[in-house]
Amino acid sequence: MLGGSVVIALIRYVISVAGVAILFFLMSELRFGRKKALAYYGMFSAALIGAACIWYMADWESCAKMSAFTMYMCFAVFSIFMSSDPVFLSVYKLALTFYLLAVFLISGIEVSSIFFHGNVWADIVVRILLILAMSLFINYKIKDSIRGFGQYVESELDRFSVAVMVISILFGIGFIMNSNILREQTPFRLFQIAMNLFLTGALQLLVFRLYLHIGKEREYQREKQLVEMNHRLLERNVELMEESVEKGRRIRHDARHHNAVIAEYARRGQNGEILQYLKEYEKEMDAGIPEAICANMAVNNLLAAYTKKAREAQIKVTLDVELGKDLAIPSIDLVAILANAYENAIFGCMEVKKQSKGRECFISLMIKKKNNKLVISCKNTCRMETMVKNGQPKPEFTGGIGVLSIIKTAEKFDGEYDFRNDNGVFVFRLILKIPVVDDDMRAP
Repeated sequence: MLGGSVVIALIRYVISVAGVAILFFLMSELRFGRKKALAYYGMFSAALIGAACIWYMADWESCAKMSAFTMYMCFAVFSIFMSSDPVFLSVYKLALTFYLLAVFLISGIEVSSIFFHGNVWADIVVRILLILAMSLFINYKIKDSIRGFGQYVESELDRFSVAVMVISILFGIGFIMNSNILREQTPFRLFQIAMNLFLTGALQLLVFRLYLHIGKEREYQREKQLVEMNHRLLERNVELMEESVEKGRRIRHDARHHNAVIAEYARRGQNGEILQYLKEYEKEMDAGIPEAICANMAVNNLLAAYTKKAREAQIKVTLDVELGKDLAIPSIDLVAILANAYENAIFGCMEVKKQSKGRECFISLMIKKKNNKLVISCKNTCRMETMVKNGQPKPEFTGGIGVLSIIKTAEKFDGEYDFRNDNGVFVFRLILKIPVVDDDMRAP
């Protein structure tokens, strides 16, 4: 490994540990604030480097063989603790960091051996230049995409495949950093190292592209669900409009008969009968007025349409809605949540009816504003085998409708949501933070 004095070893350790810390620091989400995290990393790195130097002076041979592995395993445990990312996502980012570590370590050694006759300072300079180049490239070109990619990995994580990928990368890094291989000065050795670096890097790139593609596909699915939801809402509105037009025609047609009856009563001087008839007519008209559920017109029309559909399907509906006219949450977002939740509830009840016709089905919906929070709770009859995976119901138990749209809209308002099957009753709960709107913004 080019050898050198304790001072040279100390410089190398400082550069390598600092390089790894910087690269991981740029790619990960910090558990603590930036200044506090930097202080923790500094103290940990100083302790790690001090222990490595003591080991180097005490037993050079064992240090040359095991120090790198020991140091970076300690760094891995410490970095997982310092990161707020899920463990598997942190392990993936560590694997990428260690791959970059292998690149600048091996490149420094090879450049020094081939072009500078093993000069240790050439090795050190090459490492510093590569770390700077990698850090600048990550910071200005791919930091945002890596963090966005991390969100996709977190939501679409297949732990088995990620575990296999991480193990493969670590084996590859262990192979190219093996001290016996590095001592063999042959062209075939260089070919082995180059191919191993290429294959390990290609594996990283393939995994990155795979999860990026999966994540984007999920985004397209959310957009598709929103389009489908809008289509269903338009269908419900068209149905309501058709009913209103038909009701208007019937009223106009019946008005002639009502006028004739009233005129006949008037000719006979039967005033009491006229008053009784008008009361019955008023009662009949009141029965045809749509149900007033809440003061928010968009939500009222939505709930009225879906409640009518549910009751036509012989589903018992209970509504407890307290919602004012003015709410800082846009109506389109409320509609996105409620329409999908109500549609899923109706779908769940219909599936139960297909499975067991004698079972009574119900939907209970509660919407209330508490301080600066909007609380939504929807309960409905569901199949006993309805499963929830990773905090979300499986698509086959919801008809594949709108769960992703609900979650996406909830995250927009820092919402907390929960889905569960409570012994044949599907429970969806959501708490949204209502944005604070200044009075100046409310003014027209």
